[in-house]
Amino acid sequence: MKRILTTALAGAMTFAAGMAQAADDLTLQLKWVTQAQFAGYYVAKDKGFYDEEDLNVTIKPGGPDIAPVQVLIGGGADVMVDWMPSALAAREQGAPIVNIAQPFKSSGMMLTCLKESGVASPEDFKGRTLGVWFYGNEYPFLSWMSSLGIGTEGGDGVTVLKQGFNVDPLLQKQADCISTMTYNEYWQVIDAGLTPEQLVTFKYEDEGVSTLEDGLYVLESALADPAMEEKLARFVRASMKGWKYAEANPDEAAMIVLENDETGAQTEQHQKRMMGEVAKLTAGSNGALDEADYARTVATLMGGGSDPVITKEPVGAFTHAITDKALN
Repeated sequence: MKRILTTALAGAMTFAAGMAQAADDLTLQLKWVTQAQFAGYYVAKDKGFYDEEDLNVTIKPGGPDIAPVQVLIGGGADVMVDWMPSALAAREQGAPIVNIAQPFKSSGMMLTCLKESGVASPEDFKGRTLGVWFYGNEYPFLSWMSSLGIGTEGGDGVTVLKQGFNVDPLLQKQADCISTMTYNEYWQVIDAGLTPEQLVTFKYEDEGVSTLEDGLYVLESALADPAMEEKLARFVRASMKGWKYAEANPDEAAMIVLENDETGAQTEQHQKRMMGEVAKLTAGSNGALDEADYARTVATLMGGGSDPVITKEPVGAFTHAITDKALN
């Protein structure tokens, strides 16, 4: 009997220890497919930074048919990556989402034009066809055109070509300019055979219409739960550790991304190049949202013309509570 009780007690203690060591589950929904744009999260998982924070993190890739905000609201994720313009627009439309951290300090968005089209400055946009992404990605472009006083319905303004997630409209000369990111589509144009000398690029950062990209967002309800707040702080702390490691070790980070790409669609050359460019955008960020950057984004979205992206100053759209806990 004594032996049976001892065995039972040992088993109970082992079970209790296992329960005590069980990591907290957390799901992250990415804005797009697995690529170096999200390297910090894959690095944090691969290097055990999430494990160190007692987190079991599931990373869900995005795609053309996935709306991160809908996944978040539907309970399919605890945290999402999104651009601030689309997040603030969704919030104004009723989605209770809040920015808890901002790993990206700078914008990588550009308009890339064929030099032979004759577009040399924004003054040359009128009468042109410009490729633009939609599904929330159009807001920075629309704000820019509004600030220039250029309509987007053709005629005396610009004709907007609803651009797919490729660079074909430029290569096939269906558009004078297309939307590109410094770390992705621009290099697809180069890989297709065009040279930098054949292109004219307009970085949103340089045009004074830069808006924040790739922030971390949660539902307001998550912030009402102290246990969830504490879990999110651990997640942000580990994620930023992953981002800083990726910045310092870009080639290794790119290879970690490739190992997690289940589609096999990415190439080593492209991911290493992408990681090098992405590192420039996360540089200078410790994860905490800079309120001056936030204010600039809001001003851009509210400014210029009679049809702004958002119509009023957002209230409660961000919090420092999570990064304050994570950084301290």
